[in-house]
Amino acid sequence: MWTLDDLKTDRDTQITAICIGFFLIAFPLYFSVAASGVDGAAGLGGVRDYEVSGELTFVQLDAGTEYVADGQTWSETFNTDSIDSADELNIVGVRLTLSYGEDEDSTAACIGGNGADTISGTASHLNISNTGEGQNNGGNGAHDVSAEWYNSSMTGVISGLTEAEIISEIDSMGAGLGDHMVEISVTAITGGQVPPIACQRTDDGEDVSYVVELIVFDYTIAPFIEITDV
Repeated sequence: MWTLDDLKTDRDTQITAICIGFFLIAFPLYFSVAASGVDGAAGLGGVRDYEVSGELTFVQLDAGTEYVADGQTWSETFNTDSIDSADELNIVGVRLTLSYGEDEDSTAACIGGNGADTISGTASHLNISNTGEGQNNGGNGAHDVSAEWYNSSMTGVISGLTEAEIISEIDSMGAGLGDHMVEISVTAITGGQVPPIACQRTDDGEDVSYVVELIVFDYTIAPFIEITDV
């Protein structure tokens, strides 16, 4: 047991007392800070700077070719049940890729090129849908359209959010499972009939090739520590 005189005169006693005081202050402070960094979701960090990195991959759901008549729409629904372990994927979107040629027929007397047809594609899941169109310009064409349900901007250094809040922006939590619908429509245009009497053109539709893919986002979240020059 130390006395007041020991604290005043004994150097070893003074050092020991200082060390004990430091730990009595430091340990509660450390656990307080650690506790404040834990969000309501067990094991997830609280509000601080995080570095989010991720990679997109594409898993084919279906592919094929369909003849779509002028003014008509072809549609089909594809389900993630056809993908092994789909419930282990963070499915954040669906992409429809279309490619097409030109089926316009014309007599030998026709002068000038074929008309540019418009091919439209729609990808949708639940209440999320997106449509895009392209043209064959009298020859070949291709385009893709995607419907996504995650915050693609949530990468890099993110500040002012908890880890759980970040995850809610980039993880679909199984919302990507189920039916995904695609639609393809064609508006065919014939080229000019030159000369008008001898030239005859017909264009009843187009063969459209499609690929339907699930968009998968794999991500990591880590506390961001900025290292500055000393």
